[in-house]
Amino acid sequence: MGLTGFGVFFLFFGMILFFDKALLAIGNVLFVAGLSFVIGLERTFRFFFQKHKMKATGFFLGGVLIVLIGWPLIGMILEIYGFFLLFRGFFPVVVGYIRRVPVLGYVLNLPGISSLVDKVGESNNMV
Repeated sequence: MGLTGFGVFFLFFGMILFFDKALLAIGNVLFVAGLSFVIGLERTFRFFFQKHKMKATGFFLGGVLIVLIGWPLIGMILEIYGFFLLFRGFFPVVVGYIRRVPVLGYVLNLPGISSLVDKVGESNNMV
């Protein structure tokens, strides 16, 4: 969990510092390594290389590769798109959990935000 957390931290910090190549590259490597350690190498491979997720995997891993090559802005755009395609089945679970957190649940139930969160929370494609 620590590797994944540090990976997310470095990715976030790299984007805050105007897409710093080194921080984004470290964040990408730590995130993928942490995910592999958390769920195991075989399950990680099976998750990323399912037939219906090949497009998402291509965008995500292609974005990682482009960041490592040295084009951080383009790589992060591809990577974020691939991330949303890969993990869209988990969004309803995350939204349901966040709605139970006291302060965040109140914010998510505000009139303008509630309709947007409801659209994100709906998912016909389960993982």
